[in-house]
Amino acid sequence: MDNAQQRLYSFSKPRSQPRTSKGTSDDESPYGDSKFIQKRNYSQKWKALPWQFSLSGHLSPWPTFASGQTVLQNQKPCSDEHRKRPSWQHHPLGIAKPKYLEQLENYLRKELLLLDLGTDSTQELRLQPYREIFDFFIEDFKTYKPLLSSIKNAYELMLAYQRDKIRTLEPLKAKLVTVNEDCNQRILAMRAEEKSEIATLKNEKMNLLKLIDKKNEEKISLQSEVSKLRKNLAEEYLHYLSERDARKILIGDLNELRYQREDMSLAQSPGVWGEDPVKLTLALKMTRQDLTRTQMELNTMKANFGDVVPRRDFEMQEKTNKDLQEQLDSLKADYEEVCKEHELLLQSYMMTLKERDQFSAELQEIQRTSTPRPDWTKCENVVAGGSERWHILAEGKNSDQLVDILLEEIGEGLLREKDFFQGLGYGEDVPVFLQCEGSVENKKPTKKFVVKLLKDAWKERLTDEKKKFQDFFISFLEHRFGPSEAIAWAYTIFENIKLFRTNEVMSQFYAVLMGKMAESVYNNYRDTVAQLQKEMKNADSQNEGLLTSEQFSNILKTTFPLKKEDAIQELMEAGGWHVGNIADVLNYPFLFMESEEGQSEPFVQKLWEQYMAEKEAYLQELQQQLGLKLNQEVTLSKLRKALMTIDPSLDKQTLSAYLSQAFQIPESELPDLEKEKEGEEEEEEEESTAVELQKVLERLHIADTKRMGPREPEPTS
Repeated sequence: MDNAQQRLYSFSKPRSQPRTSKGTSDDESPYGDSKFIQKRNYSQKWKALPWQFSLSGHLSPWPTFASGQTVLQNQKPCSDEHRKRPSWQHHPLGIAKPKYLEQLENYLRKELLLLDLGTDSTQELRLQPYREIFDFFIEDFKTYKPLLSSIKNAYELMLAYQRDKIRTLEPLKAKLVTVNEDCNQRILAMRAEEKSEIATLKNEKMNLLKLIDKKNEEKISLQSEVSKLRKNLAEEYLHYLSERDARKILIGDLNELRYQREDMSLAQSPGVWGEDPVKLTLALKMTRQDLTRTQMELNTMKANFGDVVPRRDFEMQEKTNKDLQEQLDSLKADYEEVCKEHELLLQSYMMTLKERDQFSAELQEIQRTSTPRPDWTKCENVVAGGSERWHILAEGKNSDQLVDILLEEIGEGLLREKDFFQGLGYGEDVPVFLQCEGSVENKKPTKKFVVKLLKDAWKERLTDEKKKFQDFFISFLEHRFGPSEAIAWAYTIFENIKLFRTNEVMSQFYAVLMGKMAESVYNNYRDTVAQLQKEMKNADSQNEGLLTSEQFSNILKTTFPLKKEDAIQELMEAGGWHVGNIADVLNYPFLFMESEEGQSEPFVQKLWEQYMAEKEAYLQELQQQLGLKLNQEVTLSKLRKALMTIDPSLDKQTLSAYLSQAFQIPESELPDLEKEKEGEEEEEEEESTAVELQKVLERLHIADTKRMGPREPEPTS
């Protein structure tokens, strides 16, 4: 019998009787109390019970064998699986759970029951029976003892760490509960105070409203009384006037009657003739003097007050005069406004008349010199793809753009037919990436491939910005295609990007490669587009990809605060929002999509067009501020003063960058122009750095020149 069979026989031989601990029965726990399990010696512990085996002597795989019986019973007896099945699987008789497993389960069940009956049992104490069972496994299975011990130690360390962490967090939990209760109490107290204040304010509001209503009623009643009193006063005034006139008439009648009565009494009195003649003569004389004096006073009164009107008529005439004066002042103001409007209209009419004459002359000149408008439908049969592709290319394009498209189509066909390029040599005016002699192979790539290659070059440029752009371009091609194919690909890519000027990706790469545009222009433009896209995503709180017209307009105004309303409206129309558009929302991710050939959407194209137009307007304004012709020279101080005049928001760093670009002088060597120059030497030094205005504008056009803030308004006279 070999060693393997002996080991198998020793495992399959059942034990005569199970070991029991001293003083315990089969029903009791064979391991004693769990609190003293670690204090026993290994000699006093139970040894692991042997595994149960099948009738044929093989090791029993319970419970996997028992669970697999139902599957194997459905197979045919003559199949290959039935022949290959071990002998102990052909006779599944007497399958039972191992006794050692039953004893461990009984022990675990009893220990758990004892812990549940206790009053101070905790979750950590309930783990002790499981620890003991695991210790039995470790001691009985010698082969797996190191692995099981490491597993147990790992779990014990983790439990200890979690226990310490819970112990440290318990005070924080109590403090959190206390703070929560305190905050709740404060909130309730504040709400109670607010309720009382709100109730008080409501009552005060009601009282004030009642008081206002009462005052309004009093005001209405007082107004009615005032109007009534005015009416009564007018009636009384008229009544007193009539009474005064009647009184004067009555006084006159009474005086006349009194004079008549005196005359009658004198005529009828018998004693009159008996008076003294001297006395009568004297009385007559005095009476005549009184009559004369009275007549003089009457004449004086007539002379002084002959033209005086009654006070009532005077007041009425004065009121009428005041109303007429107010009407006159109002008419004078209206007349002055009408005169001003007339002058403005007259000026506008003269300007319109002048523009009409100018436009008429231009129209006549254009009619005289212009050629007939070309019939672009003739290109449908020439362009590859037929009329359908030509309609796609010509949609929304003017004649100049259609000429560019037609030239690109013709040039693309000629470029496809050319198999080799002629090398330009090693001259100084030849770019680095084109320096070679002889014939160079035309790789004939597709436009899609060229656009993808240029985008990869821009991505790799982010990691290698120290080299010049032309050196980087040739090193990129060498890394991509190998040193032997780099020149051929350089000629091929150069001819393609030089040809396709309407393609945004190719035209921008060509401008940067040939030094017609600074690399910072492209980077800042892409950053602006990315920032605009980020602002739209932030405004889209539901993350649905939709924006309303108000949100879209506000984002454009916030991102481009210097753009005018017509520029914002152009961007909205380019994005698909026209006047009278019925749609309430806009799918903004569609605005930033690009085709496989690098053609962006009209919104992004309009952004680039506005950027170039704003740069041109900025430089034209700078030229107007300088007041120089293109062939005249400009100095550093004049250019700085002009820049600060048209753009007062320029910071010192940006201004230095503009001056350095315009005069090709490092920023560190720029003179300090903020201080006033003194001496002829400094003036001569400044004049030596003067440059023609045309070169200055060309250099600023290459760089990222743009307005930093609004221009200060000129003071009005």
